[in-house]
Amino acid sequence: MPINVYRNKLLQAILYFAKNTKNLNTTKLAKLLYFLDFQHFQQTGYPCIGLEYYAFKNGPLPREFWAEVKDGEVPEDFKGKLTISRRTDELNPTFKEVTFNAKINPDLSVFSPREQTIMQDLAFIYKEAKAVDISEVSHLPKQPWDITYKTKGDKSMIDYMLIFDDKSGVEREESKQSLKEHFEAVSNFHLHPAK
Repeated sequence: MPINVYRNKLLQAILYFAKNTKNLNTTKLAKLLYFLDFQHFQQTGYPCIGLEYYAFKNGPLPREFWAEVKDGEVPEDFKGKLTISRRTDELNPTFKEVTFNAKINPDLSVFSPREQTIMQDLAFIYKEAKAVDISEVSHLPKQPWDITYKTKGDKSMIDYMLIFDDKSGVEREESKQSLKEHFEAVSNFHLHPAK
């Protein structure tokens, strides 16, 4: 069976953030992956991993991947490389926290130099941050999550094109075409990063 490059990039990004940041729970991880994908898209017109993110009340969420790990189960293809722990609080039955720990070092060769730089910057900036601290950044006004949440509502898919602005490294139409081709390839060749 061929290796799914996007699935592998997802695993390697999780391992990298688990090794290089503290308090890596599902909320913090979701935001770091969102920043990685959207910053890379803004610079190149192509997402790094290509997860589909949804505007939930607490921020952007790669819903399909979250469904795989929300109960603390390690996906079969990630076993031996990653541990996922689930913690609950006896005093607060609604509290659940899932945290990620790397069992091996990430293979950064699957990332371009630009992708590696974005990951390094994100890990440096958010190394000590807790998920609530990162929420302030992911919820900034006039950013993709904010626009989607306010115009389409809770649990709506966030369009990558919403990150496009004057700082983008490519033309709008080129980005739109590149994004379309990316998701067509992912669909046609069964390369979705989440199961």
